[in-house]
Amino acid sequence: MAEHLASIFGTEKDRVNCPFYFKIGACRHGDRCSRLHTKPSVSPTLVLSNMYQRPDMMTPGVDPQGAPLDPRKIQQHFEDFYEDLFEELSKYGEIESLNICDNLADHMVGNVYVQFREEEHAGEAVRNLTGRFYAGRPIIVDFSPVTDFREATCRQYEENECNRGGYCNFMHLKKISRELRRQLFGRYKRRRSRSRSHSPRPRGRGEGRGGGAGGRGYGRRDDDRGQRYPDKGRRPRSRSPAGHRGRSRSPPGRRARSPVRENSEERRAKIALWNKEKEQAHTGNNNAQHNNGDEYE
Repeated sequence: MAEHLASIFGTEKDRVNCPFYFKIGACRHGDRCSRLHTKPSVSPTLVLSNMYQRPDMMTPGVDPQGAPLDPRKIQQHFEDFYEDLFEELSKYGEIESLNICDNLADHMVGNVYVQFREEEHAGEAVRNLTGRFYAGRPIIVDFSPVTDFREATCRQYEENECNRGGYCNFMHLKKISRELRRQLFGRYKRRRSRSRSHSPRPRGRGEGRGGGAGGRGYGRRDDDRGQRYPDKGRRPRSRSPAGHRGRSRSPPGRRARSPVRENSEERRAKIALWNKEKEQAHTGNNNAQHNNGDEYE
């Protein structure tokens, strides 16, 4: 029985709890609803009821004096409010999402939903915002049961096909520009990348000054291997012809080949030298073959 009640909680089959309040955090029936509106005692999501006051609140596209409003000015007014609110809320913790309803019904008009990364951050915001005012109006803030905004959002509105308009019972979320979203939420990505790059890393036993944990030369005694050959922590295999693997191709009296890549003329000359040595090895006698082998040890 308990499993059955848990499985239907917040759904249309639940005859006790209001499914709309569970999904959207608001119900058009309000206190007159026949089902329970159970407010969570803690949640990462907060609702700031009726906080956003759009300039065309009375009549869409028209200001209170009856003059038509430029849609660009309406959007700019909204983005100024969004940025101002984001800066204030981000003082209490990292914000996962900030959504503002564009609905016109009384129970949803101007509702702001902010979802923090941690529940503790949301609790800190509630304690600091309770009793405060914004633009001369009191801030009404509370925990919200909404956790998945995909379930709460009107899909038809996102496809410009909702025929209920602003009085739809699902969220019509007003969008901000990509530039503003990148400016506000991009700070968290940059902060995470900096924290990863500056985080202390353990050092290996034989790691020298130039070594790096998890990178080249980590945990090796011969630290210069990682510095001389940055692609791998070990010396690359010789590209000598078959039969002379592991032997140096440098002439006697000269230093070992540098890891710096030769140009095309040097490579052609070296290939020609290898071919000549191979011919001598096949046509020479055993004594000549022995000398060639000693020369490249």
